[in-house]
Amino acid sequence: MRILLLCLLLVIANASWADVPVARVNGVNIDLMRLERYFSEYLQAQGRAVASIRNPTLYKRLRGQALDELIDKELLWQEAQRQGIHISDEQVSAQVGQIEAAIGSPALFERRLADAGFNRAQYADYLRHELAAQQVYAQLSAVDEPSRGEIEAFYQANRQTLQGAQNQSANTSVIPEPGLELAKAALIGQLQAQARQSVRQRLRESATVEVAD
Repeated sequence: MRILLLCLLLVIANASWADVPVARVNGVNIDLMRLERYFSEYLQAQGRAVASIRNPTLYKRLRGQALDELIDKELLWQEAQRQGIHISDEQVSAQVGQIEAAIGSPALFERRLADAGFNRAQYADYLRHELAAQQVYAQLSAVDEPSRGEIEAFYQANRQTLQGAQNQSANTSVIPEPGLELAKAALIGQLQAQARQSVRQRLRESATVEVAD
């Protein structure tokens, strides 16, 4: 009886611990469970594991970066709601199917969902939020294709970086076509990065964000 009571108290304690808010975004709580779940994904994307981080300062910094990204995701989801962006059940099901197929085993997929604290319905809702956030992010950070003059100017300003190990042309007034293509891709990437940063900053500035100590 004592063992059963102790186990029950531990479950209640863990549930309460998981519900502790670590941040509030326009009145919406981000709880500890959500942060821990995303932190695991964040580290996995970097090829890291929580157990491999022995430096407390590094752990705190990475966890703070993960929370910043999670706050941005919540802001994007809220913006998607304001803009009326709708992700259909069919889109969500297709995404779930792709992920399950990539894992290769329905049983393994279910086990990984459980390990992450999801059931299928919860995971579908999570993906719906993620897809909506990605869609509004792409719309808000879209950039116009640069003109040829802008591409040529960018190439001239970044000639050594873009050429890298390639042989430099003796005639610097003639820009080879492959160089222009490389410059175009690099310039668009730079413009998109600037646009994404601007979007995040604009959403933060218009939001009420509170982070727990």
